[in-house]
This record gives sequence, structure tokens and C-alpha cells, in this order.
Amino acid sequence: MKLKGAAIVVETLIAHGVTDVFGFPGGAVLYLYDELYKYSGQIKHYISAHEQGAAHAADGYARAAGKAGVVIATSGPGATNLVTGLATAYLDSTPLIAITGNVALPLIGKDSFQEVDIAGVTMPITKHNYIVKDVRELENILREAFCIACSDRPGPVLVDIPKDIQETETEFFGGMPSPLFPPKLASEESLKAAAELINGSERPYIYAGGGVVTAEAYDALNEFADRIDAPVGFSMMGLSAMDYRNPRKLGMTGMHGVYLSSGMNAEADLIIGVGVRFSDRATGSKTKYESGKKIIHIDLDAAELNKNIDCNVEVRGDMSDALPRLSALVNQRTRSEWTARTEFHRAESIELEPKSDVEFTPRNIIRTVRSFTSDDTVIATDVGQHQMWTAQFYDFAKPRTFLTSGGLGTMGFGLGAAIGASVAKGGARTVLFTGDGSFHMNLNEFATAVMHNLPVVVIVMNNNVLGMVRQWQGLFYGKRYSNTTLNRVTDYVKLAEAFGGAGYRAETITELNSALEKAFGGKLPVIIECLIDPDEKVLPMIPAGGSFDDMIVR
Repeated sequence: MKLKGAAIVVETLIAHGVTDVFGFPGGAVLYLYDELYKYSGQIKHYISAHEQGAAHAADGYARAAGKAGVVIATSGPGATNLVTGLATAYLDSTPLIAITGNVALPLIGKDSFQEVDIAGVTMPITKHNYIVKDVRELENILREAFCIACSDRPGPVLVDIPKDIQETETEFFGGMPSPLFPPKLASEESLKAAAELINGSERPYIYAGGGVVTAEAYDALNEFADRIDAPVGFSMMGLSAMDYRNPRKLGMTGMHGVYLSSGMNAEADLIIGVGVRFSDRATGSKTKYESGKKIIHIDLDAAELNKNIDCNVEVRGDMSDALPRLSALVNQRTRSEWTARTEFHRAESIELEPKSDVEFTPRNIIRTVRSFTSDDTVIATDVGQHQMWTAQFYDFAKPRTFLTSGGLGTMGFGLGAAIGASVAKGGARTVLFTGDGSFHMNLNEFATAVMHNLPVVVIVMNNNVLGMVRQWQGLFYGKRYSNTTLNRVTDYVKLAEAFGGAGYRAETITELNSALEKAFGGKLPVIIECLIDPDEKVLPMIPAGGSFDDMIVR
């Protein structure tokens, strides 16, 4: 049958199981939005306050649901407003389909109204992108876009559709999904080499990241750790891959990693990197990180192997396949002395915990919120001190419950992500931990949560400063606090009410408990302002380029 290009887009989305999309209409996508109106019973569109918020919502949806998110924007500024969201998804390997409109083909390249070469702009921050110049190619391009976004290491794909392509008719063949590219499987030779190193190790340490979550290799990770009797430290992106109740889970490692995890990482004679990038924030001094250790790196993406750290054995392959096969090759071991070191560092870590007479600390705030949430509750963050405190203190139990911008470090990511996750979970309550600096970036999306009746609970840790930057200024720049004291007088309670939600302020745990009881007992989106000390620091901290020996603990 023949359909217009805009109808082909919507029909193909439906064929790919898409039920929810995020976006903002405009002149260059009017044909597409007209079709969304006709198909409103099959696809629900969530309009955002800003296209960046829509991109983050589609990203959060994808991370929580484990399938591609879809965002739609018009040409020109609508399309360019997606850029930060696309870069965020690209750095964190989120499958995302961005559909943009553009001026009609005869007008391209003539500086037409709201014309931008969005394909050129986004080339470095997408897995692939397309400009559709022939309506007969549209259906296959969309099928390819989903295949590329979801195959191998996931990522964002942009499809730019000129306005006249949207209104032109062509034959439609059903838009059924293309098979995903077959996963790359690790070679037996590389797995045997890895097993040999593991069998010869006395102090193996597993460093697991977001690749484990993407591959849904949670059970395989648990079984592997049990078989070789090894502790497991995590990158921030991997924290939800293991239940906090598992004693092998040591928490996050790296610059703001917990003392226990970083200490065991430093003492290991073998590091087994599983779905991680070994980024500079994770390793610090690479010379010291590698010293006295052998390193195995297991990753799906060949570009990551030996990129940041020189490994002794590289294993390229799908995690859900490689880990069980590796488990079958290694000797089952009990490493009692290594386990004893874990317990030593655990006790040491407890002793190093800050002793404060102040009840209302970020740690206590986060743990109080955790007492109201379930293991299934999706937690989002923005970027800054609150993000690190959440990574350190929140007890994650189930996969895909921690949404944060790890690679790009995008302030303003969290509210859109929390909204998208709520949609992915059928309107379930989600929680955003944010700071006053980050929240001001995209607080307009609170109107989106209210508009769509999504019960997002926003915890604003208000210290009236850009906390993480101020912390660096205090530690490394002679306490010259240049432009990090905000002096904003925003009334968050009135702000929440002005948008149509509920707002509360807390300065004690008692007040926070009262606010949370109201928030979790109702259905409105809620902002809870928590007033904290501007000099509260994220500790421990390993300075940039440092090592565990340089860790600041107090």
C-alpha cells in the first residue's frame, strides 16, 4: 500500500514496538505530528518543555526499559537543542532514535528559515545518522536506524527527514524490524589466556561497568565472582548490576569511589575489567594503576581495548556469552587470605567514616529516602556532589535502577531521565537526586512531569553553591571561590506549587520524613528542598592523576 512519508515513520515505529515517544513540534515536523494525532491510540507522545529535556527523557526511558527510546524535534533550533542529549546518550551507550525534520530538499543549503545541517553537527556524537533524500528509502533507513542503535555497543542514531519527504507518497512494506547484527563472541584462545591468568592469581579483583547492565549479564557476573572467589568493584555506570546485599559488592571505585572498593583495587594482583572503559576518573595515575598488576579487559567494543590501559589479555565479545564461558574454564578457588583483606578494609572503611554531630548530612538524607523506596524504584541524578553521594550511599539492588550521566557529565540530565523512566515503568514513581546548581539547568521539565501526571520526587540538595567545583576550588585552588557561590533566592516550595506540583522544605531528618510521607503517599510530582552545608565535601577523593596512596579521606 502507498503511504505518505510521515505515515511510514509512524507505522515503522509501531512495527518496532514503540508505544511512547518524546518531543516538541514545529514547522518542519507538522506532517509527522499530524500522523501522530491520527495514531494517538497506538503511540503516546510526551511533549517536553524543551527539546533537550525530551532527549534526556528518551534516554532515561531507554535505560530503564532496556530498549530504544525515541525523540522527535523540528529543524534548526529544535534539532540543535537535541545535541547535548545525543552526546549524553553516545558517551553512555544508550540506544536512542532521534527523528528531526528539515526544510524541503530544494531549500537545503540556502540558509533557509530554521535550516541546520544537523547530520553534520551530530556526526561525532552519534553511532550513525541519515539525511533522507528519497522517500523510497525512508522505511529501510528507519529499520536500519533501530538495528544500528540496538546492535553491538548501543548508541544514538539520528534520522533527518526533510519536510517534502514527509508529505510524499511511496509504497510501504510493513516496516518490520531488521535482525540485529549478530553479537561478537569472544575467541576461545582469548578466554583460555584469561583463565590462565585468573588461575595463577592470588588477589583477583573484578571491576564491572555499564557493559554488564547493557548485556544483562548480572547472573553471569555473580556466578563468575563466586567461582573465582573475588570481590567486585564498580564504575558508576555499573552500580545497579549487583544487589547491595551481596557481600562481594564493594561499591564504586575511582576518584570518588568508596574506600573499601578502591583499597581492594589497589592491592589486587589481577584486575578483570568487565564492560568498563578504564576512564581517567576510574584509574587516576595509569602508571600506578598498572604497577604490579596484570589486567584482563573484557568488552564488546574493540575500540576500548588497550585504549586507556594496557592489558595483558584482551577479550572482545558479548558479556553474556564471555562470562559463562570464562567461568567454565577457570578453577574454582577459595581465597581466604584475600577475603580476609576485604574484611580488614571493610572495618577500616567504617573507622574512616566521617564522625559528624550534624544529623542532616547528604548521607543521612539519601539513606532516609532509601527507606521509602523499593528495590524497583528508579533513581536518577544530575551531575555534581549529589551524584557522587548517591553513588556512594544509595543501596542499589536491581539492574537499570540507576540513571546518571557518567561519560559526558551532563548537568540537567536527571529530571528528563526521571520522567522518561517513569513513562517506561508505566507511570511508576521515580526519584531524582539533584543539586541546586544542576536543577536550575532544566527545572522547566517539572512542568512536563505535572502535565503528564508522572509522580517524580525531586530531592534538591541545596547548598547555594556549585558544590563539586567549589570543592575543587577549596582543595586545589587556594579557596578562591570564583563564581561558585550562587546566591539564588529560589523558593522551591512555591516553584513546585506554581508548576502544579507539591513542594516541601526540610532542614532535619524529622522534617524530611514528614515530607517523604506526603510525597510517597500522594500522586503529584514533588520537590523537596533539603538545606545542606555548602562546605560538605564528597570524600573519599583521589586527586586527578593520583592513586589510592593519595586518597583524601577527611
